[in-house]
Amino acid sequence: MTEHEPPKPAWESLWIPWRDFWLPADPMDAMRKLRIAYDRAAGERVEICCGGGIGRTGTGLSALCVFEGMDPKEAVKWVRKNYHSRAVEVPWQRRFIRQVHAANAPGSGQS
Repeated sequence: MTEHEPPKPAWESLWIPWRDFWLPADPMDAMRKLRIAYDRAAGERVEICCGGGIGRTGTGLSALCVFEGMDPKEAVKWVRKNYHSRAVEVPWQRRFIRQVHAANAPGSGQS
């Protein structure tokens, strides 16, 4: 999850255009790709990373927690406790996690 697409790794990958300290360039595309990562993690190894490994990565991991059924605030707390204490660095990243939650709520057509 970096601003500029990195070189293709030797394994299958999905890239989310996402500037450091900001939100994904296309939030709906980001949610779709994060959902793919979540679904595949049930039976495969999945990696979520960014250039710094804190804000965007933490936001992505928090989104996966929301897909698992966690409340957005609890998802961020869990990621900060279990991954990095400064994960999900800025308020608009926390707002993105709330948007992920709203988009995946029963009746939203996204779950």
